[in-house]
Amino acid sequence: MLIAGRSGSGKTAVAHEVSARWARSGLAHVLVDGDNLAAAHPKPPRDPHGTALTEANLRALWANYAAAGYRRVVYVNTVSVLEREMITRALGGRARVGGVLLTASARTIRTRLGAREVGTELAAHLDRSAAAAEVLDRAAGPWVVRVGTDGRTVEEVAAAVTAASGWEPPGGE
Repeated sequence: MLIAGRSGSGKTAVAHEVSARWARSGLAHVLVDGDNLAAAHPKPPRDPHGTALTEANLRALWANYAAAGYRRVVYVNTVSVLEREMITRALGGRARVGGVLLTASARTIRTRLGAREVGTELAAHLDRSAAAAEVLDRAAGPWVVRVGTDGRTVEEVAAAVTAASGWEPPGGE
């Protein structure tokens, strides 16, 4: 399950809530935050965006998880739904991949990022978030379920993401 969305859309909070819901219900899974897979500076000269590093690190992580018996992964990253092929390769090439794009209004994003980003970087974060929203809206395929987050709790959004996943926990939740 891929969870994507612009900065401030609630990706990380929702991914953690989805994971917590499934953990309570006994559904085996792993949670991977894609931001950490290429968190290196500077990026390798031949991989300035860290895409190859992300794929290699995800492949290594998944090999360990798969060897331990896991078969489901929740992968959260701003553009994860645009990287379906790379993620599928990293997961062994045969993964069934579903995706959710979290959306939010500019007003909601400004409020959320304003609470999170203190100092001089707020304007830059807002600009990057708006640019990402445009790219995601345009490029996310029809297989991606869009879930609005405006005026909804993390729990409500996580319930919608869980429903979109098609993964049924043992005995339901």
